[in-house]
Amino acid sequence: MKSIFEENAYKEIKGRLENLNENAKANWGKMNVGQMVWHCQGPLNIILEKEDYGMKPSWLAKVFFKKSLYNDKPWKKGLPTAKFLKTREDKNFNSEKAKLKALLDETYTHKDKSEWNPHPAFGYFTAQQWGQMQYKHLDHHLKQFGV
Repeated sequence: MKSIFEENAYKEIKGRLENLNENAKANWGKMNVGQMVWHCQGPLNIILEKEDYGMKPSWLAKVFFKKSLYNDKPWKKGLPTAKFLKTREDKNFNSEKAKLKALLDETYTHKDKSEWNPHPAFGYFTAQQWGQMQYKHLDHHLKQFGV
């Protein structure tokens, strides 16, 4: 699994994000492209400790879902989205895309960080696992919108 902390993967995601435009249509799911770029900010806000979204530790999530966050198996199309990362409101694509790019850049500056605080719901991840799950989430949604 690629990691957002690897230069090539980081540049790949940035390039794909640049190819995303406000007219992109989802290949699956209910989000429009503005909502998707807003949604993708959430996990980056968590890793950067800007938000925890009121998440609570969950042994169920740790046992049954944690490994799927960073393994090589692609996520299924149409997986349910956590409520705090959903919005029904339309979002301004350009401003949300700019925020996502800034968060992505900030996350990449931590590529050499070895000690991370635990995820508010899933607990501890290694630096490699943090990077892999960020890549996997962004990759999933960029594919959702054809980039």
